[in-house]
Amino acid sequence: MMKKTYYLFNPGRMSRKDNTLKFTPVDEDGVEGIPKYIPVEGVSDFYCFGALDANSALYNFLGKQQIAVHFFDFYEQYSGSFMPKEYLLAGKMQIEQTKHYSNKTKRVIIAQKFIDGAAFNILKNLRYYQSRGKDLSAIIEIIESYSCSIATTTDIDELMGVEGNIRQKYYDAFDVILNDFSMNGRSKQPPKNEVNALVSFGNMMCYSMCLGQIYHTQLNPTISFLHEPGYRRFSLALDLAEIFKPILVDRTIFKVLNKKEIQANDFDVQVNSVILKESGKKKFVRAFEERLAETIKHRTLNRSVSYKHLVKLECYKLTKHILGMEEYKPFKSWW
Repeated sequence: MMKKTYYLFNPGRMSRKDNTLKFTPVDEDGVEGIPKYIPVEGVSDFYCFGALDANSALYNFLGKQQIAVHFFDFYEQYSGSFMPKEYLLAGKMQIEQTKHYSNKTKRVIIAQKFIDGAAFNILKNLRYYQSRGKDLSAIIEIIESYSCSIATTTDIDELMGVEGNIRQKYYDAFDVILNDFSMNGRSKQPPKNEVNALVSFGNMMCYSMCLGQIYHTQLNPTISFLHEPGYRRFSLALDLAEIFKPILVDRTIFKVLNKKEIQANDFDVQVNSVILKESGKKKFVRAFEERLAETIKHRTLNRSVSYKHLVKLECYKLTKHILGMEEYKPFKSWW
């Protein structure tokens, strides 16, 4: 049985009935809705966008079944995860990963690769739209010149600066690519317009998905190379998300807005902030899941793999690099 991600948009209660999970939606007046029954063997993880009422016995059960639960607050900001006991973390891997972080030369090599992959995939998006009549040549040229400096930048803060410049220029292109919405520069916490609301939501989905895939490997999600490891975040997921955001998030945003799958009435526009309504979240999640399930013919494996699986393969490549088995090459979109 193929395991899948479940998204809980409504607040509610979750309990266990044998090997089945029972989710009962509860509205703001405490009125219960129709319960939904989910066979536990079909679940890979849960994304909770509403309040979830559950007891420790349920989390013990989810932990034994290797099911993660990701939580998001009212503004769709990622607030944390319940992760099962780290059953894959291996000592040797942990030691080598720490060495690659603490040795400046080794750390910079990996950090450069993450930005190199991100820049390549960003340019791929821009050239795709350039070939479809959007004039992005000036932006492409500037990002290409920034990209040339990645290999010679050996300081992490400066590398983050290069990455920031590339992304800022790239976000200028959103106003050219999108037909009916404009971004007017990046704004977050809170997003100031519809495009920024989608970027924030999509980036967070990508980050959580990368965290889920790291979890299937021996990598420690808290030891990162580009982003500074934080006490309260799984920063390796932020590193990996850089490579995949252009392909998974941005392409999905361009599609749902230009094909009018998500429209103005899917957003809740306040005085200083814009957030997605539940209808908008559901539409974006559906499009994002479709993107993750899409398959491409993998060049070296010579078989079709899904985008979601590409993220897991990226984790394996990083593992091999850290263990000194094979040099890490970031995923670069070839179509």
